[in-house]
Amino acid sequence: MHASSDWPLGLAHFTCIGVSPVALVRLAARTGCAAVGLRLYPAFPGAPFYELPPGSDAFREMRRALADEGMRVHDIEFVTIGEDFVPASLAGILESAAGLGARRLSVCGDDPDRPRLVARFAELCDLAAGFGMGVDLECMAWRRVASLPDAVRVVEAAGRPNGGVLVDALHLARTGGSPDDVRAVPPGLIRHAQLCDAPAETPPSTDAIIQEARAGRLAPGEGALPLGALVAALPPTTSLSIEVPITGSTSPEAHLRANLAAARRLLAG
Repeated sequence: MHASSDWPLGLAHFTCIGVSPVALVRLAARTGCAAVGLRLYPAFPGAPFYELPPGSDAFREMRRALADEGMRVHDIEFVTIGEDFVPASLAGILESAAGLGARRLSVCGDDPDRPRLVARFAELCDLAAGFGMGVDLECMAWRRVASLPDAVRVVEAAGRPNGGVLVDALHLARTGGSPDDVRAVPPGLIRHAQLCDAPAETPPSTDAIIQEARAGRLAPGEGALPLGALVAALPPTTSLSIEVPITGSTSPEAHLRANLAAARRLLAG
């Protein structure tokens, strides 16, 4: 167990999504991050992502960068389990992720057919297990799995030992959740949490909630979310990362350094 102020902080790719994977590894190492997440799958149609096919020059360059910098990949994102989702379609991405040392795949659930959603989550967990990886389900206000307790229900119904939940501070708040909901999650299910901040008031429409999540997050401590209580409610084994997408003309490095410093102040307090 570590003191909160010593909690290793990872870098979610969405924080600096315009930075290529190799440059992201170098940036994370320079700024003292413990790990990176990689966006290897489009979170929504047209969303930016990067391809690192197994055995490709880009894949080999990425492995060299990770070795050079002593950096690790924690998770790969971001997959939506919708009604047409085929788990086997991710085999190539999982092979690449495993070859880079990734431990988790981050997903959300958006299939209205609950038994099918549970079955496909279970199938994806089984596929990921073959690559030594697990799968974390994240709730979002505009998806079918729209609360942390509901994400837990899906993971428990799937019954796979490598299944877990991802707690995003903003999504937790905008789905009506609280640190008490985090405390209520069975031990071992929360594998990953993402830090950011936001105003107390929930945006007035679904479109506005989506826009806030993609381009309106604040650095930890600069909003009104109960981040101190959230961190205190997390299991000490949780991987913690910064997810505050860059906006405006700030450089990626300046943006990341400011967010890391803000997160460190929060954790120390």
